[in-house]
Amino acid sequence: MADFIPLSVPNFGPREAELALEAITSGWVSTSGAKVTEFEQAFASYVGMPRAVAANSGSSALHLAAMAAGLGPGMEVLVPTLTFIAAVNPLTRYVGAEPVFFGCDDSLCIDPDAVEDFCANRCTLRGDRLYNNKTGAHVAALAVVHVFGAMADMPRLLDIARRYHLTLIEDATEALGTRYTAGPLAGRHAGTMGDIGCFSFNGNKIVTTGAGGMLVSNHAPWAEHAKHLSTQAKADELQFLHDEVGYNYRMTNVQACLGLAQLERLEAFVAVKAARYEQYRAALDGVRGLRILPFDCTVTRPNRWFFSLYLGPESGLERDAVIAALQAQHIQTRPVWALVHEQADYGGNEAYALARAEDYRAHIVNLPCSTGLTAADCDRVIEAILAL
Repeated sequence: MADFIPLSVPNFGPREAELALEAITSGWVSTSGAKVTEFEQAFASYVGMPRAVAANSGSSALHLAAMAAGLGPGMEVLVPTLTFIAAVNPLTRYVGAEPVFFGCDDSLCIDPDAVEDFCANRCTLRGDRLYNNKTGAHVAALAVVHVFGAMADMPRLLDIARRYHLTLIEDATEALGTRYTAGPLAGRHAGTMGDIGCFSFNGNKIVTTGAGGMLVSNHAPWAEHAKHLSTQAKADELQFLHDEVGYNYRMTNVQACLGLAQLERLEAFVAVKAARYEQYRAALDGVRGLRILPFDCTVTRPNRWFFSLYLGPESGLERDAVIAALQAQHIQTRPVWALVHEQADYGGNEAYALARAEDYRAHIVNLPCSTGLTAADCDRVIEAILAL
């Protein structure tokens, strides 16, 4: 029987074991310990920000971002529908705000044309606040998800946010290592250009701590407030005094050790991703109606977190049948997420410009993309696809 090829799994080695053992033998294994601060500092340095705040998940980081930005009842947040639901829940339902959903452009990220049209033609700007003409609600924020490590069109989206007085929240949970290499934002990393940005270290991410997240902000008080909220809002730790409702969103010292080791290896992981992506692209793109969806490398260095095989109509292949056929050969794949505006709790919310998102939902199969995926593994996946 052929070995199982997973979709996306961690890549741990001796360095991770060495640092984790340091935490274990020291006894500092929980949410206290110097490694959390060390990881925050190393992460901030990597992405070029003065401060980073560790959390126990990307979802927690997004919830902290929503609270730090002051989102709440009576407000609306412009969000993509082609994303994991955890990109939307913390920014809306967790804090009492409502989403307005938008489709994607061909990067799979939120469509700036649709966002611009909504703000210009379906809303009214009164002073420094934008109001939805249909609901009367204050449109307070724009959430941008850098899907699969592709950079969203940040020059356009930052301009829209500025003109319409929207807080811009970047969900870079899939995009650690993605950065601009040219243009006005050259050198800036995904997650660092808006008002506040969040990252994930879930087990399937390019860098993982098993579970974990990170927050950065261009507003220093927001980052400090997020840190305060993540540690149960302790005003006096000795006396157990708390000055607002806080959360146990802290990262553990053991997780931080894993993060430090993984961060040391990130650039090597990005290089492996690029090599395996190019291997898929060379063998499959344009063959019998198949496409490997591109990343824009003209002005960005994407991390290529996930690889998307698009089943064009001339391929004669159906998404779920392809997934089942590859699973039968011990190759794990998956569809792109179900659109969030179609999920049970969001059926009553507005949604715009959905055609491309619906098409990609119906025709994408995500291929194995672990940083430990070998060239031989990749060849086996390619051969299985070409034999369909």
